[in-house]
Amino acid sequence: MRPDLNTRVVTAREAGLVGCPHCAKVWPAGTARCGRCGQPLQSRDRRAMSRVWAWWVVGLMAYIPANLYPMLITRTIFGTQDSTIIGGAVELAHHGAWAVAFVILFASVAIPLSKFVAIAYLALAVQRGWHGSALRRMQLYELVEFIGRWSMIDVFVVAVLASLVQLSVVATVNPGPASLAFALSVIFTMLSARSFDSREIWDSISALEAGTHPRQRGTRKDASGGADGASRPGQPAA
Repeated sequence: MRPDLNTRVVTAREAGLVGCPHCAKVWPAGTARCGRCGQPLQSRDRRAMSRVWAWWVVGLMAYIPANLYPMLITRTIFGTQDSTIIGGAVELAHHGAWAVAFVILFASVAIPLSKFVAIAYLALAVQRGWHGSALRRMQLYELVEFIGRWSMIDVFVVAVLASLVQLSVVATVNPGPASLAFALSVIFTMLSARSFDSREIWDSISALEAGTHPRQRGTRKDASGGADGASRPGQPAA
């Protein structure tokens, strides 16, 4: 039997409890530290969203040079060749390695961009009070957490090639400046996703249903102010 998703569920916060985000142990509200792992306990971190956007912005800033500068520098007796992420995938496709080119493009372009979009959507949905399914947003967040580990595949390939292809004057393969920028971008986006408090997804939906979301209160104030101004057309302007 499938559970009824419309059933009202009492949260730990409403029950006077607080959960440890590290070991998942539940303690009475007001407990300073987790008795199991020693981590500080806090029902909601109001600075979490600021950290999400801070890591998101620096991750995006690092992702731009990661696609503009060479990821791989190959030196042979015939010359030096630089390859960017997309340029290297295109070259592999020209040589018939379509599967490898697809994996590189998927892991180094599609996944990072999808993570940027997903994290921004989740953060904006919470802050702006967008209506939607909390379950679907939670699934999206778990998906972002799951695929994050595959974002470093391009850096791993560069590291393996750089360690294996070292044939003195014949051929050498070295990582380019984009490899460091790409690794930093992946790390920053992972930190952004880790900084996001998924409990705020449910808090936002509950506040929307109860009519207590900050965006709703601001809209009601604007509407009431407009109505008051319209009810006194003869009042002189300030």
